[in-house]
Amino acid sequence: MDHFSSLSCGLPFEGPEKIMLAHGGGGRLMQQLIQSVFQQSFSSPYLATEHDSAVLPAQNGRLAFTTDSYVVRPLFFPGGDIGKLAVFGTVNDLAMSGARPLFLSVGMILEEGFPIQTLEKIVQSMQAAAERSGVQIVTGDTKVVERGKGDEIFINTSGIGVIEHALDIQPTNVREGDAIILSGDIGRHGIAIMAARAGIEFETTIQSDCAPLAEMVLDLLQSGIEIHCLRDLTRGGLASALNEIAGKSKYAISIDEDQIAIESEVRGACEMLGLDPLYVANEGRCIAIVPKDQALRTMEIMRGHEVSIHANRIGTVQASPSARVFLKGAIGVSRILDLLSGEQLPRIC
Repeated sequence: MDHFSSLSCGLPFEGPEKIMLAHGGGGRLMQQLIQSVFQQSFSSPYLATEHDSAVLPAQNGRLAFTTDSYVVRPLFFPGGDIGKLAVFGTVNDLAMSGARPLFLSVGMILEEGFPIQTLEKIVQSMQAAAERSGVQIVTGDTKVVERGKGDEIFINTSGIGVIEHALDIQPTNVREGDAIILSGDIGRHGIAIMAARAGIEFETTIQSDCAPLAEMVLDLLQSGIEIHCLRDLTRGGLASALNEIAGKSKYAISIDEDQIAIESEVRGACEMLGLDPLYVANEGRCIAIVPKDQALRTMEIMRGHEVSIHANRIGTVQASPSARVFLKGAIGVSRILDLLSGEQLPRIC
């Protein structure tokens, strides 16, 4: 396993303009790539030790650990890119357990022929996202696969965070009567990806909602909100997240369609493409399930953050023999909001 700190000083990249198999061979070209691309951007005292693993300081509290891989296409899209997505996605997964994100690892699988200039752009985006999220990239790995075997670039990020409170934030702690708060409008990430992939143009460019959620979650915790459950709305969107929580908690969930914010451009795009926005992916949205008497205060705190400025209560947890999700429509008629048997949009994260 190569470490991103194998060389310590950043120099202009003087090798080939595209990734070669030799860049993964452990020799001079790999060292040059690590030095000139990764080490140049991913600067931290833990990387500077030039060791096979990062030795991290002990933390006061429980640790949260998560990992995810990112294979999005296209690599760059309105509002983000695969690098930004990888950092924010892992930061948000840590935040959903109520953890303060601290450290990330980065694993890169690069395809032979991938432009090094593009790689540099992605790496710089990752570092900017890490700085915005208050985390450090402390270790990493690079592998190169033959042309046609890797679809340009795949990224794996793992994250460690510290849980500084006594709450156990998970679906099994949801209770009857709890309020369900949605942090903002939905569907923008999936539609931004689809539009970029298919070359579809709208009157207004739809931007991905890709953003870090940890600061907002930590504010809720520090303000004394008794969060029962958090879930970020990635693949499968709002509907899938609610179904997962209902299944784990054994409670029914009732949501009001009129309270769910969807931008008109996103709604129009979904109608044109035959998609249901409730199932479309997001990368900077979450739901918070809290005691009903704390719902107003929760929304007030969330609205103090740009990423959740349009937070709104969309539903309630209910006791029911059937742990299902019910969607109440505009005319007051409810229907079951079930899981999809497949996925609407592949390769969106």
